[in-house]
Amino acid sequence: MDTLAPTATSATADRAALRDLYEDYAACLDAEDFAAFPHFFTEDALYQVISRENHDAGLRHAPIYCSSRAMIVDRLMALKEAALYQPRSLRHFISGVRITGGEGAELRAQANFLIVESLLEQDPQVLMVGRYLDRIVRTTEGLRFAERSCVYDNYRIRTTLVIPV
Repeated sequence: MDTLAPTATSATADRAALRDLYEDYAACLDAEDFAAFPHFFTEDALYQVISRENHDAGLRHAPIYCSSRAMIVDRLMALKEAALYQPRSLRHFISGVRITGGEGAELRAQANFLIVESLLEQDPQVLMVGRYLDRIVRTTEGLRFAERSCVYDNYRIRTTLVIPV
């Protein structure tokens, strides 16, 4: 009985920390706090937004593909400095957060996402729906994404994919 208590407590703490990570991530994107966004990732992180079809077929083609935090920073810099797009508000809704595996300092997790986009003088519309497939590591700064695959179920991307998912 004594050996189960620490495991149960640890699993509960991991689930709570994971939910906090996902909620903080969504709040960061909804607030368009792009300066804080890269800090959710490890230096050598893989971040991609990929269609379900490509993901399931093992293809690497993705509308957003970054193989390091530096590439994420570069993409955000281009977004801030060079890209012009219509002002919008996004709301990320995350559900079904669960740990699917892992050992030691690493967790595997997944969750569902729904992103609603509001443009000026238009009704809100679903921008994207899908699931996050993640490999997360414990660092001295807290949980960080070592791999984040945003696998979207949309038949097509309705508008230009500008802001991270």
